[in-house]
Order: sequence, then structure tokens, then C-alpha cells
Amino acid sequence: MALIVLFLAFFLSLRGALGELVCEELPIGMCSYAISSAGNRCSLETYATSFGSTEFQCKTSQVMVENIREHIESDECIKACGLDRNSVGISSDTLVDPRFASKICSSPCSDNCPNILHLYHNLALAEGVNLAKLCKILRNSPRRAMAELVSSGVASSGPSTSIVAAEAPCSDSLDLPPFPSPAPAPL
Repeated sequence: MALIVLFLAFFLSLRGALGELVCEELPIGMCSYAISSAGNRCSLETYATSFGSTEFQCKTSQVMVENIREHIESDECIKACGLDRNSVGISSDTLVDPRFASKICSSPCSDNCPNILHLYHNLALAEGVNLAKLCKILRNSPRRAMAELVSSGVASSGPSTSIVAAEAPCSDSLDLPPFPSPAPAPL
């Protein structure tokens, strides 16, 4: 019972004065993959201190997510999707790692972690890659999937191939949640 009270007190301390989840108020270990009350993704960033060392801070990113608010990703999803709570920034760089791609496409991740799947679906689309097609190819031929991913432009500026995103994303085979893509950053 005391543990529940302690957890509740900790959770409530994360919220701002108006009861909102504010990225800048999150502990470093809960920042990555969180979504604020306003629907912005939280991003772990680094900064140089006046003493010359590097520190981490949680910042509100310009990346918006519609229909998800006040979300801190579970440890189960972080593990199932092969992620790290200490990931700095929001980047598609990890998509070229075959181990990461196989984790993000795995059933434990794709079936249970819609926030993470949605994030990487949109990061892949921004790079011209259709994550659903990549996962389908990865299940059938992992080496071919990585070769096509590299040649699609994520890791090089080579010609595009079959996993390059079409005009309409092919999200049906990934069972993406029914919320739309993140809104563009305000100008």
C-alpha cells in the first residue's frame, strides 16, 4: 500500500501547476518516448554546462502527436522495441540497424506499443521508407530488407526501391493505431 501511495505521489509531482504533463518537468529517465499534455513529443537533449561538462535535459519537441496526450512509454515497450530511455533527440538513424529494425517489426513491439510504432512509422515515411513494407520484407528476407533500406536513401543517397513510401502509406499490414500522423511544426 505504501508503494502505491509513493508511486501516486511521484506521478502527481510530474505534473505542472495545472495538472499537465510538461516535458521539461520529467526526470531524464522518463523523457524519451513521452508525450506531453499538449501532444508534443518529449525529447532528451544535451547541453554544455558553464563548467564544460555535458548534461541532459528533457525538452518539448515541435513534433506533435494527435489523439495521444500525457503518455510516458512503458518499460515493457522500451524493451520489446529495442529502445533506450537515454536516446538523445528524435531520429530515424536507428532504422538502418538490422537488430533495431527486427525489434521494431517484432510482434511484441508492433502489437503492443502503438506510440513507438507510430513514431517510427512517421520517421520512416519522412525518409521515404514505408515501415510496413520494410517489416514485411524483413520477415521474409532480413538481408534483402537491410540492403533495400540502405539503398532507399536512409543511409545513402542511392536509388529508391520497393520499400520507398508510396503516395499513400501502406499501414494496414502493421496495424497502426487509428490516429493520424504528427502535425507539422508551426512556422
